Amino acid sequence: MNETLCRALLRARLTEEDVAARLQVDPKTVRRWLEGRVPYLRHRWAIAAMLGVDETDLWPQMRTTRTRPDEVLAIYPYRDAVPLAVWLRLFGSAQREIGILDDVDTPLAADPPIAAVLAERGRSGVKIRICLHVTNASAGALGAVCPGSGRAPEVRVREGLVVYAPLRATGDVQIRLHRGEAYNSVYYADNQMLVGQHVYGIPIRSGPVLHLEGAEGSDMAAAFSEAFETAWAAADTGE
Repeated sequence: MNETLCRALLRARLTEEDVAARLQVDPKTVRRWLEGRVPYLRHRWAIAAMLGVDETDLWPQMRTTRTRPDEVLAIYPYRDAVPLAVWLRLFGSAQREIGILDDVDTPLAADPPIAAVLAERGRSGVKIRICLHVTNASAGALGAVCPGSGRAPEVRVREGLVVYAPLRATGDVQIRLHRGEAYNSVYYADNQMLVGQHVYGIPIRSGPVLHLEGAEGSDMAAAFSEAFETAWAAADTGE
């Protein structure tokens, strides 16, 4: 029995069913973890992030086999598993700059609290750059309806822009469209970022998300920062 995990769930007031729902696994799987089975790496990271602890606090045996780089603060199995509080802390902590490489079809700022904190940071003088990735389907010939969407490509692009456009009135906010390949979604505030992985064959918001801290010497954060800058340089204003 993993007594440490049991106590941590009790302190967080989470049931087996709560954990199963957040991680999209069967409650029986969570029961096996509580009984002592060690979860897969991505589930360990997700549970540790959910409980606000390090994975080695819950599974001490991982201290000798730890593979997670220090710059990885947490990992989430998909974008909607990232707690709203994490998004709000990320953007709300920005003092200099915010950058967003987002998908035009599922814009993060469609969530009102996130839009509100971005607007507040813009009014506080934080520079905000928003680069909306236009998928191949969205970038099709104007007037053609994308399979399964029920909306023409230009409508989807316009809807994505409408979500972010009000931020332009709050301060130094720039918005561009990126029409090339994008292999990740990137959301950063100063030296911290959340990076959504694009996985072939599944919706973008269903890919795992890394929470990174870009301290000096952080190669992963630097690589994703460079990816953002490359996408930004290749993007246009959409006007």
